[in-house]
Amino acid sequence: MKNENLFAALRAAFPADLTAIAVETDTGLNYSWLDLERATAMLANLLVSLKLPAGSRIAVQVEKSVEAMLLYLATLRAGYVFLPLNTAYQSAEIEYFIGNAEPAVVVCSKKNFGWVSKIAFKAGTQNVFTLDDDRTGSLLDRATHCSDKHTVALMQADDLAAILYTSGTTGRSKGAMLSHGNMLSNALVLKDYWGWKPGDVLIHALPIFHVHGLFVALHGALINGSKMMWCARFDPKFVVGKMPEATVFMGVPTLYVRLLNEPELDKKAVRNMRLFVAGSAPLLIETFNDWQQKTGHTILERYGMCETAMLTSNPYKGERRGGTVGFALPGVSLRVQDDDGKLLAVDEIGGIQVKGPNIFKGYWRMPEKTKEEFTADGFFKTGDVGKIDKRGYIIIVGRSKDLIISGGYNVYPAEIEGYINDLPGVAESALVGVPHSDFGEVGVAVVVAKPGVILQADAIVAALKSKLANFKIPKMCFVVPELPRNTMGKVQKNLLREQHKMLFSVTPA
Repeated sequence: MKNENLFAALRAAFPADLTAIAVETDTGLNYSWLDLERATAMLANLLVSLKLPAGSRIAVQVEKSVEAMLLYLATLRAGYVFLPLNTAYQSAEIEYFIGNAEPAVVVCSKKNFGWVSKIAFKAGTQNVFTLDDDRTGSLLDRATHCSDKHTVALMQADDLAAILYTSGTTGRSKGAMLSHGNMLSNALVLKDYWGWKPGDVLIHALPIFHVHGLFVALHGALINGSKMMWCARFDPKFVVGKMPEATVFMGVPTLYVRLLNEPELDKKAVRNMRLFVAGSAPLLIETFNDWQQKTGHTILERYGMCETAMLTSNPYKGERRGGTVGFALPGVSLRVQDDDGKLLAVDEIGGIQVKGPNIFKGYWRMPEKTKEEFTADGFFKTGDVGKIDKRGYIIIVGRSKDLIISGGYNVYPAEIEGYINDLPGVAESALVGVPHSDFGEVGVAVVVAKPGVILQADAIVAALKSKLANFKIPKMCFVVPELPRNTMGKVQKNLLREQHKMLFSVTPA
């Protein structure tokens, strides 16, 4: 029987020379491919020694480190289920995740051991270890006593490999279940689609508790046997300094904005770079254009989510169009439908639905929710709203949950935000819907000015009135220093909605 364990495929792609450097850290440490082989074997043997039931979850909330990456690979290798948790989560959130996932093992930072272990033991978790980003912790102490030889666990493509809790920007997080086959199929498609080749070097500057850093970037380098330059924390000056030694960089839009502010970033700095990929949040057309002008490179924007890994991408060879997420990846079927299930024509806006080998198995312990999110013919309803233009490029307009229905008319926030962002002096904006006694819901614009610019809220609204239908005009506008974001750079519109929900409430006399 063929072993379809994702780790087996990644391990098979290691270069023949295992003494070559696999990971170079921002603190000057080097890890060889042999180090990766031995360390994952020792950590896998530690997990096996705990005699965990099949399918056990390994929940991990630690700072980014090579050892944290090795723990992920060891979990796959041993046949267990990896559960990465955002380092920003606090006690109430961790209590929910541990209670919901019931992990057999929890790994946390030493400084959090007191409160995390209390939550874990109360929920019935038997094993709690610590792991810090300086190569210390009880996990490594225990693993040093284990053998560095381990036979990769035999897994089928459909076996569960990871549970990723959705970021929760629009409500309570759900655990998306991803199989070994889901993730391997996506890694192989992207290897080909993005033109990975021998000698490629990846600057890894993303967190590893999320699809982008853990799956897209990490799997991309490993399935190609490529060296990684590892940044525990994003430092734009360091990243620009390393670009002459690298060929691939992946980042969220915020990272590109910060890199553009670095004086050393120019065409010479990126002379050996082959590919810049952006995702996890919308890339402003201004950032897209500024990057092109300053570096001579065109950012490749793509689209994916926790439940699906990557779904679409601008082409590696061919026109990369700003404001779009390109085409459906090979093997992915994508369609746009209205609420009645009617297939929409070119440039008509509707719900994006997808099908393919990368689509998740469902939500952890939520069979009804899972059933609700799939169509009768097996397409997953992404919850994103978008359209396909006449050239086949996919444009995301927003989340269906962000849709504002004002006086019976649909208002798509991304459209209005586009107009606001084009106004002089505007850095970025967010439009949210709040309750209104007459219209049911109305839009409220929250706008951030560029440095040194003073914006007037009423002037923004007045400027929009000459461009848009009246029902699309925000009823209120606020100029603020910054927008609330989660750690992946997504604007937390739920917080803005909560903040402004009473704006138009009628208080009884």
